[in-house]
Amino acid sequence: MIYLKKYKCGEITLIAACDEEIVGMEFREERLRLYVDEKFYVGELVDEEKLIEEIKKADISNLVGRRTVECAIKMGEVLRENVLYIQGVPHAQTLKL
Repeated sequence: MIYLKKYKCGEITLIAACDEEIVGMEFREERLRLYVDEKFYVGELVDEEKLIEEIKKADISNLVGRRTVECAIKMGEVLRENVLYIQGVPHAQTLKL
């Protein structure tokens, strides 16, 4: 399962999503640091189908974890070559203009 949390700022919708099992973990590689903060990522627990629906509606997406990022790749929102890996954990962001 995947944690999904939605944020609204005026007309803008941002979603934060991550694989359930990496919440609270920190990943470091060289100068990069990624902390999967419960306060930021934990909201509703959803399946991949629901995540895809929410990515389609979001203006900005912050995505962490293999299953989460793979959903965005499969739907064409993220190109595999643009994914950032920190200690092997994929991270991607999207922005719709």
